[in-house]
Amino acid sequence: MRHVIALDVGGTGMKAALVGVDAAPSGGTPAGPPVLLYEARRPTGRERGPDAVVEAILGFAAELRDLGTARFGAPAAAAGVAVPGIVDERSGTAVYAANLGWQDVPMRALLSERLGGVPVALGHDVRTGGLAEGRIGAGRDADRFLFVPLGTGIAGAIGIGGRIEAGAHGSAGEIGHIVVRPGGRACGCGQRGCLETLASAAAVGRDWAAVCKDPRASAADAAKAVESGDERARTVWQNAVDALADGLVTGLTLLDPQTLIIGGGLAEAGDTLFTPLREAVRRRVTFQRLPSIVPAALGDAAGCLGAGLLAWDLLSTEVTA
Repeated sequence: MRHVIALDVGGTGMKAALVGVDAAPSGGTPAGPPVLLYEARRPTGRERGPDAVVEAILGFAAELRDLGTARFGAPAAAAGVAVPGIVDERSGTAVYAANLGWQDVPMRALLSERLGGVPVALGHDVRTGGLAEGRIGAGRDADRFLFVPLGTGIAGAIGIGGRIEAGAHGSAGEIGHIVVRPGGRACGCGQRGCLETLASAAAVGRDWAAVCKDPRASAADAAKAVESGDERARTVWQNAVDALADGLVTGLTLLDPQTLIIGGGLAEAGDTLFTPLREAVRRRVTFQRLPSIVPAALGDAAGCLGAGLLAWDLLSTEVTA
């Protein structure tokens, strides 16, 4: 089977896959949905420094190339990699990632060289996950959507007509840095009261830990306490939901999406999150059209699948050029 290498690089770990898609007769545009043929995970090893992280990525990709050649009789036709931080997708440069310590890494060129010259696509991790959700996940029937994963922070991917809008400088969709509580908590970006300081999984976990006096408590623990009827947890949870609704309404006012796709760790709470969130957004809209608010469909496979789609797009472009 014709296949591509997909890599999703996070702050502490990497997810990788060989992704196969039945090719159209022309050998270009995939005729069916992508299939994960092989999956693997590995730590980034960031404690060893940025150069070691880059080498770990390159080495992981090379192992996948060798595995694909052995299993399928030919090397991968292309590769896609999703990385965090600031990404220049046009030049293929991983510009900056605080968690990984790198700056201006020519990731596309390095990977292509290590893989024997195959074409490589570089993407931003959240936008890449949004691409997968838009094409084959929860947004596949929506021409315009906003994908918002709620994890350690909050980011967003703006889906328009089958593509993800990167913005003029590669930073479109940073909904987590909309100020929803002016003068509130300090944010790493330098502002105060940003959405992600209040409604991310990390923020909910921190707030619940402070209330229940258990420093190990997480957002998942807060959700369980809400479900058990703990009024303290309900207050923490509702504060986060209200902040999230304020940020999402700002987003839908600007973008007018058909669908809001909510993912990340906090979305795993299911109806405990979505029932009050839908109501909070409904109360806030006036002239705006209320979008569907749905959970992400692909879970933590979205990044790998999106990286695979980026790689397939490269092959499709080569055939139609």
